[in-house]
Amino acid sequence: MMKKYSLFLLTLLVSSLFISCKETSKKQIAETNPYFQKSDTPIQTGGIQMIPIETPKGTFKVWTKRFGNSPKIKVLLLNGGPGATHEYFECFESFLPAEGIEFIYYDQLGCGNSDDPKDVAMWDLPRYVEEVEQVRKALNLDKDNFYLLGHSWGGILAMEYALKYQSNMKGLIISNMMSDAIAYGKYADDVLAKQMDPTALKELRSIESKSDFSNPRYMELLMPHFYEKHILRLPSKDWPEPVQRSFAKMNQSLYVTMQGPSEFGISGKLEKWNREPDLKNITIPTLVIGARYDTMDPKHMEQMSKLVKNGTYLFCPSGSHMAFYDDQEIYFKGLISFLKK
Repeated sequence: MMKKYSLFLLTLLVSSLFISCKETSKKQIAETNPYFQKSDTPIQTGGIQMIPIETPKGTFKVWTKRFGNSPKIKVLLLNGGPGATHEYFECFESFLPAEGIEFIYYDQLGCGNSDDPKDVAMWDLPRYVEEVEQVRKALNLDKDNFYLLGHSWGGILAMEYALKYQSNMKGLIISNMMSDAIAYGKYADDVLAKQMDPTALKELRSIESKSDFSNPRYMELLMPHFYEKHILRLPSKDWPEPVQRSFAKMNQSLYVTMQGPSEFGISGKLEKWNREPDLKNITIPTLVIGARYDTMDPKHMEQMSKLVKNGTYLFCPSGSHMAFYDDQEIYFKGLISFLKK
């Protein structure tokens, strides 16, 4: 009986020591690596913060989620579409945390987990610029730590924001977006369209001439002949789950209002947008990312890196519009190098 009792006490002691060591280990990790520290809020939410946004049509809330904690590098991610969600950025979790880089997911108004005012008057570029500024203030981002990464439409928004508020920023990343929407449309017509199967192109143009964009045949043609070649270079059935999940939630009202019916050119409110002449006014460190098979002209994006005052160009030779999936190693190696230099 005494032996059994002694064995019980020994087991209890070992278990207590194991639990104590485990808790101490967690504490030591948090103390030695601030990246894993909890926020200073009384209730931990996994980094999620709902931010009230003041607009001409009232107050709405947008969703953000902080991943990691770095005092010197905080990257706010602006998704594309317009109208997609933060979710297609989830691949960043496989690369940035290992480098101690904090990044922040953010669903713009009308997207994903954020409020949707269901009002096309709200789909307005200057209003979105002010929204980003309100988000920056709420997240306590400043010139000593704040990097803004905009992809596609997010790149347009990032350029506009930088031209007005770059004094609040440490750096800018323009990912897969040209600075001139007119040139973007011309590139689609003069270069990408000519690479398409002529029979498919003829049928696409016929549908477009009738403005019959709700015709299922339109996307049936675009997916294999354009999207799988220039958006993400995989069969669409094999597109990564975060991409499929994000695109399935696309706010079509926002997308069509700003972009037009598809990625094959541009015809929405942004059709005449052009900031190329103003790039010289961006003085903060800027990384421009282009890709060989992108919907955007990689040569134009290389030129953008020369027009800004302090620019760097990253070229993804195997990538398309979503080069952070189809040319990951080049994309993230270049991005991380820029953020840490």
